[in-house]
Amino acid sequence: MEHQFSVADWAVFVSILVISACIGIYHALTGGKQKTTKEFLMGNREMSCLPVAVSILVSFQSAILILGAPAEMYTKGTQYFLYVFGQMWAVVMATILFVPLFYPLKMTSMYQYLEMRYNSRAARLTGTIINNLSMLIYTGIASFAPSTALQAVSGFPQWASFIIIGCICTFYTFMGGLKAVIWVDVFQALIMVAGILAIVIRATLDVGGFDRVWEINSKWNRIDFWNFDPDPTVRHTFWALVIGGMINWTGTYGASQSSIQRFSALSSLNEARKAVMMNCVGVFVMITMSCVAGISVFAYYADKGCDPLANNDIKNSNQIIPYFVSEMLGFPGIPGLFIAGLFCGALSTLSSNLSSMVAVTYEDMIKPCINPSRPEIVRMRITKLLVLIYGVLGILATFLFRNLKGTVLQASLSFMGAAGGALNGLIMLGAFFPWANSKGAIVGTITAYIATMWLSIGKYTVVGIKETLPSPEYNCSIYMDEVTIATTNVTMTTMSSIGTYMYSTSGLLTNYSMFITNSESTTTSTVTLVSQTGLDSFYSLSYLWYSTFGMLITFVVGLLVSFITGPTKPEDVNPDLMIPIFDRLFWFCLPKKVLKFLRCGVDYETDNTDDNDSGITETTFKSLNSVTRVDSAEANHQSKELQLLSHKYMES
Repeated sequence: MEHQFSVADWAVFVSILVISACIGIYHALTGGKQKTTKEFLMGNREMSCLPVAVSILVSFQSAILILGAPAEMYTKGTQYFLYVFGQMWAVVMATILFVPLFYPLKMTSMYQYLEMRYNSRAARLTGTIINNLSMLIYTGIASFAPSTALQAVSGFPQWASFIIIGCICTFYTFMGGLKAVIWVDVFQALIMVAGILAIVIRATLDVGGFDRVWEINSKWNRIDFWNFDPDPTVRHTFWALVIGGMINWTGTYGASQSSIQRFSALSSLNEARKAVMMNCVGVFVMITMSCVAGISVFAYYADKGCDPLANNDIKNSNQIIPYFVSEMLGFPGIPGLFIAGLFCGALSTLSSNLSSMVAVTYEDMIKPCINPSRPEIVRMRITKLLVLIYGVLGILATFLFRNLKGTVLQASLSFMGAAGGALNGLIMLGAFFPWANSKGAIVGTITAYIATMWLSIGKYTVVGIKETLPSPEYNCSIYMDEVTIATTNVTMTTMSSIGTYMYSTSGLLTNYSMFITNSESTTTSTVTLVSQTGLDSFYSLSYLWYSTFGMLITFVVGLLVSFITGPTKPEDVNPDLMIPIFDRLFWFCLPKKVLKFLRCGVDYETDNTDDNDSGITETTFKSLNSVTRVDSAEANHQSKELQLLSHKYMES
């Protein structure tokens, strides 16, 4: 690629990364100076609502979105945009179902819940191990996205980018803990939004306005939203994007360590609800801007008549946005700002993963082995050592995933859907089904994780259905060279045989004339169908259904094993650790008798009380059995003495 970073670009890029590191230093030197694990891992549970909401958002909407969503819209069309509605519904579901369950437990590691619910340390460790494996995989993919972009616009080697991202992220997490991570996320979110907005504005104005962008995409058959095909092997349909997306992201926003760790750092349940619900707005803005960037850039290159990928200007579709930035936003410092935005997106995700892995590893694996009399400084040293260890492992994971095929968006959603299905299933099995026991939970989760990871890996080794959309090539230099060669061949062939000429060149010339006659001619999308049998058919399942597939396996296998080994009696389950899902979602339309039946035998007692945080009246479900309550901070110190805490469930 010819485009190179200028001195101004490098200055902007480096400055933004240095600011991120300085935020970590600031939080290491202010406040409690990160002297306790409570402050380092949970920010002393005194964080503000808005920065936590932004941190939750950018933990999941990272550089993968900034590169992947535009690449998806550019190469496959507009249908992916429906995914925004799946994610928004997921945020609502997470706020209704999971925030009221997890916040009052005041947990540092969400997998403490598993030990409470199943009365099993093995179930807790199962969740911890799968969580850390999935986080490392996601870390590798998230680091790849900005590295390939920087290489595209500057020639900077990918391996060096991997190391820089890992080192900066590890540094400010090591120095400032969760406080630094959250405030760096806020700063980085601003940079990310500025970068995407610059692309949308420039591409749209250059083409002639958004109406023109839409017109060009329509002529190239890229405007397609309403595919209601029920076939789960179709890559993108309305059902997969909205329903599959909602199922996938509900657990991510409500029952993942990254999310729970953040909203549990707030001062009240009401604040936790607001922080999660704010992500509806953030998700809509981020995904919409990224998708509009994709179709705007396509309109620009369609109007120009040459797709950079077809012309071999870039190596893969993930580089299309960086290429556009270097070509059209070549003002001093602007490409540097955009690439810094990508790095910020990666850093926000990586720091979130790093903080989460450290928290669950310390709480679930190391803390129970530490003598309670050991001083706090020893605990802090162990925690910071874990930051360094996972920082190195994250860098190694990036090198492992550097050769992934396809867009980084599909890769990330595939592998995270695989792990998310098993983890979400483990949590929901205990929260929704009172009969589930620890044996069923462990066997069901491991089975689901193996099956979905097998499916994810197989997706990259077996060819399924390939979807292709036409791209503009008629003005490309490489295409013009081919036509010149073909024309020469035509002349030579005509001298010897007109019949041979018609056979050997008519296809190429007809194709060329179709484009050159009208650069905006409507072209039919093509889908190359491959006959699928056996494993090929299994591997062709849309990646958007991976999480649902994993959850269903966890539920079916988990309940089957639970009933075989002796199910838990519903009356023995503390309802404070259950989610009365029908009461939460259908209280307005189902009779009380039906709701009582749908509680599956779990004994709830309702009484109306006022929420101290918000003044709203809520329904509190209390166990009829005697439950000993302890201070949550004390419960966090001794995992063997984890108590079942009561809390408010449902807003009336």
